[in-house]
Amino acid sequence: MAQIPFSVCVFCGSRSGRDPECEQAAKDFGSAMGGQGWRLVYGAGDVGLMGTVAKAAQDAGAQTFGVIPQHLVEREIGKYDLDSYVVTETMHERKKVMFMNADAIVVLPGGAGSLDEFFEVLTWAQIGLHNKPIVLVNVGGYWNPLIDLIKHTVDHGFAGESVMSLFSVADSSRDAIAMLDQKATQ
Repeated sequence: MAQIPFSVCVFCGSRSGRDPECEQAAKDFGSAMGGQGWRLVYGAGDVGLMGTVAKAAQDAGAQTFGVIPQHLVEREIGKYDLDSYVVTETMHERKKVMFMNADAIVVLPGGAGSLDEFFEVLTWAQIGLHNKPIVLVNVGGYWNPLIDLIKHTVDHGFAGESVMSLFSVADSSRDAIAMLDQKATQ
């Protein structure tokens, strides 16, 4: 049986957003994953940043593992040409399958779904369910309000200072790859 390469779960938008820098970051990250020989685990959509990161990863030779709930197959245009394509019944099941098949989590720009995914894996880390790296790719400062909100919860005593150490912030896809490369080679 072939060994599964270092696998990175990428959470990101099912839309491309207004800033072309976000789409470029998704392309760069997907391409770099292929160059590293890593496997992409993602939401199996062929739209928005999800589709961009997947196409770039495939073009660069990365293995791809997509997970999509049945109710989103048409809306997110399920990408059937992946190495592995899993259809789940619920969003919660989707997140669990993605997480369980990944060694690390990267969050590119996205909307409410990406925030939900980030907070779920962050909460799991906070309560000791995992110690997988979580990296926010802060393209053009996109995640600054989120980082400020988390600091706000610490400042007001609703989270310990240690929550800030449960994730890293990368200013670019290249920086995120460098952060993860240390974990991948362990």
